[in-house]
Amino acid sequence: MPEDPYQGQLTEHGYASSTPATDGQRVFVFFGKSGVLAFDRDGKQLWQTSVGTGSAMMGWGSAASPLLYKNLVIVNANPESQSIVALDQNTGRQVWRTEAKGYVNSFSSPSLVDMPGGKQELLVFLPDEVWGLNPGDGALYWYCTGVRGSAIPSLVGKGGLAYVVGGGMMGTGSMAIRAGGSGDVTGSRVVWRHSAGSYVPSPVLVGDHLYWVDERGVACCLKADSGKEVYRQRLPEGGNTYASVVAADGKVYAVTRRSGTFVLPAQPEFKVLAHNRLKSDPTDFNASPAVAGGGLLLRSNRFLYCIGAK
Repeated sequence: MPEDPYQGQLTEHGYASSTPATDGQRVFVFFGKSGVLAFDRDGKQLWQTSVGTGSAMMGWGSAASPLLYKNLVIVNANPESQSIVALDQNTGRQVWRTEAKGYVNSFSSPSLVDMPGGKQELLVFLPDEVWGLNPGDGALYWYCTGVRGSAIPSLVGKGGLAYVVGGGMMGTGSMAIRAGGSGDVTGSRVVWRHSAGSYVPSPVLVGDHLYWVDERGVACCLKADSGKEVYRQRLPEGGNTYASVVAADGKVYAVTRRSGTFVLPAQPEFKVLAHNRLKSDPTDFNASPAVAGGGLLLRSNRFLYCIGAK
């Protein structure tokens, strides 16, 4: 199935906006209308499964990344079929599908939150709602309203809490929800709310604090237990940002689209430790960085770079 025409907003990020997932032996990728694919370590395709052929309402394409859970690969196929789909990792066969009809413009990657007793819940961010699902069969445990607009950033789950950051034309905001509930938990399990949010980039949780840099280049830090704002500070020359921050070596790395990479301390204080730019590459840096083997992997529209000590 051909993808949407390469025009409009789609040219801002391309056809490969999702991040692959791997179990160490296989690599799983999600390419929108082309479906979910699995490859071995030699690049041989093992299977390919369609999860829908629809298009996002605004023509933005697909962006959600796959999530691995036990023997399943789970994708948020909102633009393609307004559903969350789980496939068998070995065969690509559909194991379960949870419909989300009427919820459009969700580009958020699904995530997991650990619960007491070793149980896990699947978190899905939809416009104005967060869902808590059984990752084994897709059954809905609970839902919570509170963050309006398009659902683009991915949720962070830890210690039984789901941290949500969102934003857009309908407003911005963030909140923490205590997972493990049943039905509508909007009035019973919201731990805190805050006005700071993010339209595109996702947050990262380091220790007791939540960090992110929003699409305008504003760095934010909130206390994870209370939502109290530690800082909200614009990066110098920050500009437009699509990539999510990554934490490594006691630092938070924020890659902007055209203004380079900013290095902040993974501490509750705002300080720019370094600001680096690859002047030889004037193209956009839209991809979130990755850390491997002591190196920082950066992807522009032209090249893949590995930055590290020799």
